[in-house]
Amino acid sequence: MKTNKITILGIGNTLFSDEGVGIHLLPILEETLRKYNNIEIIEGLTDGMRLLGPVEDAENLIIIDAINAGKKGGTIVSLYGDDIPAYFGVKMSIHQLGFQEVLLAAKMRERYPKKIAMFGMQPTSLELGVELSEINQKKLPELAQAVLDQVREWRESHEPDRVF
Repeated sequence: MKTNKITILGIGNTLFSDEGVGIHLLPILEETLRKYNNIEIIEGLTDGMRLLGPVEDAENLIIIDAINAGKKGGTIVSLYGDDIPAYFGVKMSIHQLGFQEVLLAAKMRERYPKKIAMFGMQPTSLELGVELSEINQKKLPELAQAVLDQVREWRESHEPDRVF
């Protein structure tokens, strides 16, 4: 039975400044979404193929990560559906290759999420450091809002009488 569950997966490497944006955003989302059921938040770090199970179990999947889109640092980037795996080919981080393979494996095994969206931010710095750059830190609320808007849209499409 489908429950319209939404899985939010934050991935990234918190040792390289803005590469960890997907992990740094999770506490904000956990606080904001804590009273809603059918929402699972997973800290994926750089787990690569170990994330296949959560991806295949997801009915609706939101991925949060740093995205190298060649834009100004701190720019919010949103991708949907089939644009997501194709986009990973231009990323310049080792763990993304592993996650691209996760999405491909889920698709080949016919266990791909019904809906999938990816939200991220253009890194300003990928230097060694456990904190986000000042620019990207200031943009976290905007990134959080983009994710929350997607959660609201998916919830409302399934439960039109409920207000987020």
